[in-house]
Amino acid sequence: MRKITKSEVARGIYWVEIPDVGLRILCGCPMDSVKHLMKRGLIIPTEIKGVPCETGPNAILLSDIMLQNGEFSNLGEFPVLQMLYKQGLIIPNHPNNTGKKPLLIGQAEQVYAQMQYIYRGNYGLVSKEEIMATGVDSATADEMMRLKLKFAFGAIRPTQDLLDSCIVGDGDVEIRDGVMIRRKETNVFELEYRGEKVFVDLHLNEGKGYESAYPLGYQRISREYFGIIHSGEGDGWDINRPSMSSILMFQGKVYLIDAGPNLDYNLSTLGIGIDEIEGIFHTHAHDDHFTGVTTLMRAGHKIKYFATRLVRATVEKKVAALLSIEERQFEEFFDVQDLAVDTWNSIEGFDVKPVNSPHPLETTILVFRTLWEDGYKTYAHFADIVSLDVLKKMIEDDLSKPGITQDYFDRVQAEYLTPVNLKKLDVGGGMIHGVARDFREDKSGRILLSHMARELTPEEKEIGTNAPHGMMDILISGESDFARRNAFSYLTSALPNIPLYQLRILINNPIIDFNPGVVLFKEGDIPQHIYLILTGTVERIRTSEGLYSRQSGGALIGELAGLYSQPTRSTYRATGFVRALKISVALYRELVDQNNLMPRIEQTWENRSFLESTSLFSEGIPYQTFGKIVDSIHVRTFNPGDMIVCKDLTLLNIVRRGRVGRSIGGKQTDILEMRDFFGEEGAVFNTPCLFRLEALEVVETLQIPGELLGEIPIVRWKLFETYLNRARLVVHSDENSGAFRWNTAFDIQIMEMDTHHKKLIEIANAIVEILRTGQDKGSLELAFESLIDYTRYHFKAEEDLMERYGYPDLDQHRNKHCKLVERVLEYRESLRASDDYQQIDFKGFLTYWLIRHILNVDRQYGAFLHSRGVY
Repeated sequence: MRKITKSEVARGIYWVEIPDVGLRILCGCPMDSVKHLMKRGLIIPTEIKGVPCETGPNAILLSDIMLQNGEFSNLGEFPVLQMLYKQGLIIPNHPNNTGKKPLLIGQAEQVYAQMQYIYRGNYGLVSKEEIMATGVDSATADEMMRLKLKFAFGAIRPTQDLLDSCIVGDGDVEIRDGVMIRRKETNVFELEYRGEKVFVDLHLNEGKGYESAYPLGYQRISREYFGIIHSGEGDGWDINRPSMSSILMFQGKVYLIDAGPNLDYNLSTLGIGIDEIEGIFHTHAHDDHFTGVTTLMRAGHKIKYFATRLVRATVEKKVAALLSIEERQFEEFFDVQDLAVDTWNSIEGFDVKPVNSPHPLETTILVFRTLWEDGYKTYAHFADIVSLDVLKKMIEDDLSKPGITQDYFDRVQAEYLTPVNLKKLDVGGGMIHGVARDFREDKSGRILLSHMARELTPEEKEIGTNAPHGMMDILISGESDFARRNAFSYLTSALPNIPLYQLRILINNPIIDFNPGVVLFKEGDIPQHIYLILTGTVERIRTSEGLYSRQSGGALIGELAGLYSQPTRSTYRATGFVRALKISVALYRELVDQNNLMPRIEQTWENRSFLESTSLFSEGIPYQTFGKIVDSIHVRTFNPGDMIVCKDLTLLNIVRRGRVGRSIGGKQTDILEMRDFFGEEGAVFNTPCLFRLEALEVVETLQIPGELLGEIPIVRWKLFETYLNRARLVVHSDENSGAFRWNTAFDIQIMEMDTHHKKLIEIANAIVEILRTGQDKGSLELAFESLIDYTRYHFKAEEDLMERYGYPDLDQHRNKHCKLVERVLEYRESLRASDDYQQIDFKGFLTYWLIRHILNVDRQYGAFLHSRGVY
């Protein structure tokens, strides 16, 4: 019998078990990993010494890469909850509570990120000061903290109190009881016990995502005036259904209510493309309502994000922890629309009222309404809530103790029973979810029971009902032709200068439906029709070049090939039900000719066709935006041996031909070839180039201004994913010889400030590389400007944080900041006067200027903030 075994659970998830020492490792923990373990029988109900509980893992091996193919790789919230509570590893007097904590295994940065993300998932905002920073008054903040502490059994505890960690750095590391682990390469691990070994590779293949734990049937969804599509009725433990969520349809527009796991798959089965989504209403940041947020960050336009400031602050902190970014960067991907609590907020024809809901972290229930012939039609979405019995036990008259007042209880009860036309309820039960019996006297027209992983009981069936996936409740039926309205909007964007009467000619073409899996064009077909996608999603596949992408609302499938009577270069396939406007190529070409659009199309055809063949620009970009990008292109040629310098690195460069060598610290890291890109650091992320770039042969690049790209979420996301991995190499890798490597000793354990410090190290390493390779003074000047600007921003953020919590040495710390700014300005002046880079000891300056400050001064306020629950 083997001493160590490995089995594949699902794509990117493995199970490693060492029975002799009782170690069970979940390797890889993307969304719904617990559900996959349950389906494989690796988590099952059991009983130990008469106490019911579950089996399952007691350790998690984290991915080295936080994002893979656009999805979070490490989401340990639900696996940790399963270990702590369903297995009983933290429950007092439970037979499974042996004193050994669950274990997080992995790179120091990933372990720390998970600790912070789980901390925010447990508690949300952790202090009165954080709550008040969202605009809440002092009395309400006190009330919220009393409730939060009651849920937390009197104390907010850092994740380190609940979990142990095993940091996998260089060389062999003992996990526990003689079980060893070593990293063979990034994201590839070898585990060994008593001479037996297994290998675990946590990479996802290009174009592949994490799998859904459950299959969903395809639905053809009509676009209605005011309707609710039931896109999820389960919870985070339901292996057969998506977590509780809804889709609100208003005047044909699509709004999500929460974004749970497998959102892309869920939407695809409902025939909804990502670029059809107008906005999301977010109730709270628990993973079963949150993890789909990265899907929305990869749209072709900024999706509107509707939430209260309290909820948004919690979501921003979780996203920042998972991605090791700053909280403010959330707004780079969404059009943020803050909602006022306890009041009706007008949203382009309908209203929404968020009401704070008692829950361990910041949560709102949402009530929607729109005016109609007999008054308002209303829908209430109550996720998540708590039972009135649990809430009543929290009543505590002593305001100095955790709990709630009788008045608070009465307000919650009244809100729960507000009558509406349709009400959807969390009835998951337990300590932090609702129960159906609280709504027995509810006068609402129809009640739906949700957020559970079981069948309804007879008593629950007397109160409400459930809804199958994809069912729609139509509150106001649509009499307008929303499909043609959308077609008009898309065509106006694609062909902005043609007369209205000609647009009407195009719109009068037939609208057709494609079933899931139908191929619109095979590679090599010469289109006789162009398809304007109105709803649903179409895959674009070209296996010969490893290209895979998706197109949704507004995409013109077959346009260029049709206009030029050339074979299509890809296969196009419907992923779910797809609705499209079918336009004759002959008619389309005639209208293009009549409006003299062909010369411009011919002028840009080559560049546009090339960009569409790259992974960066292959999907999701609105037609008009794509046109602006193509119009902005400047073609740049480099000769063999040319160094690619600063002025070319303030633009994004797409390699059209040739090869570019990329190196750092004198070591080549990789070679960029056709369709690869570089320069995103300066073009989009305002950072000096992190690498030395050299043309290895004649190189031609298409240069694009960064300001056009930063506002396209899907492009920004792809650039960000690449930039993140490259920046990690610069800050953490041994390959960057001669530069600064981030050391865990630099961590002050305040997540946002550690992120700032890493950014400063990243910029500093760019300066080291500029000095080492003797680049021009223009490059050095821009790099120092970036360092100084970010230093000022960081110091201001640090001082604001200290002021918020009343740090007693703030004035002294602020004075030190002023002196540090003076020193770096003086140092820049000395560099301007120097012509010999080899004599410059920038590393020595940085060690004195920044590293000592972090180690000796910042650690002091870090310890102070830890005492206030800030990490």
